[in-house]
Amino acid sequence: MISDEIRALLREELRGLTAYGAPQLDVPVRLNTNENSYALPDTVARAVTEALRAEVADLNRYPDRDAVKLRADLAAYLGHGLGFEQLWAANGSNEVQQQLLQAFGGPGRTALGFVPAYSMHPLLCAGTATAWVDGGRAADFSISPEHVAEQIRRVDPDLVFLCSPNNPTGTALALDVVEAALRTARGIVIVDEAYAEFARPGTPSALSLLHAYPRLVVSRTMSKAFAFAGARVGYLAADESVVDAVQLVRLPYHLSSLTQAAARAALAHADTLLSTVEAIKEQRDRIVHVLRSRGYEVADSDANFVLFRAYPGGVAGDQAVVWRRLLDAGVLVRDVGLPGWLRVTAGTPAETEAFLEAMKSTEEN
Repeated sequence: MISDEIRALLREELRGLTAYGAPQLDVPVRLNTNENSYALPDTVARAVTEALRAEVADLNRYPDRDAVKLRADLAAYLGHGLGFEQLWAANGSNEVQQQLLQAFGGPGRTALGFVPAYSMHPLLCAGTATAWVDGGRAADFSISPEHVAEQIRRVDPDLVFLCSPNNPTGTALALDVVEAALRTARGIVIVDEAYAEFARPGTPSALSLLHAYPRLVVSRTMSKAFAFAGARVGYLAADESVVDAVQLVRLPYHLSSLTQAAARAALAHADTLLSTVEAIKEQRDRIVHVLRSRGYEVADSDANFVLFRAYPGGVAGDQAVVWRRLLDAGVLVRDVGLPGWLRVTAGTPAETEAFLEAMKSTEEN
């Protein structure tokens, strides 16, 4: 807890804020932070271990400050004709986005987002003294090209944040929404694609627009589909000039040699790691189908999680009550602060079954 004495010394815009975080509770089924429930396959774990062992003898030396080999591997993974010059990597996509705000935001500048969306975006803005404005969404959580353009004209932001698939709603954006932002905004447009690998067939990526829009940035992560959350590796794809600009604000040697080696070993086994994606999507779709069959309102999901109303049949109620009942049944989901809604990560078949059974028990209470 921050004391009154220290709070008085804080920057004014940080006073009263709560640090980002999700409950880390020791329960049988943890489905609250959108982690990949599958552990690293043994072959990948061995490869990562060997890669780390090879680096240990040289830990007296600084790492490659530009992470060129890792960026080249990431470019090869993404395709779309990208070269390493158009990739940048950091300690999770949060650091990537923080660096973008340090470079293009700051005092006297404004970022526009469309809430509900990733809750770290306004916190990153606060941390970089960038003003944050919420452009809002429709009642069904959608945003149209017209709405995006209207809000950009109203706010005239220096940066625009879009999430596709969106967190916490799970639904991906059509490219016409992204293009509306790019055509209307004068500044940087960031499309956060942390969950892109889980999207339903035919869902486009903003990567396909990079060649036409030098102010577009696509942010990705290895935390989700790659089951690499503990390694903290995020990255962006953008015009080479944007990557050069971000390097003005990065800390020296910000990405350790161990992190770079582990990430490269994982990327070398991308097919193996991504083999769990289809299994997770099956469980996601199972959750959507079963909950809807029981009368719950559920948002369409292109991610590895599902947003659903806590009570069936359109009944209004406190989602915290259902959250607590699920926790008492040994299942931890996420209360994202949307009145009446909860979010659950799609896990293994056994975890999904445990969640669905626990949900059934909440209806009986």
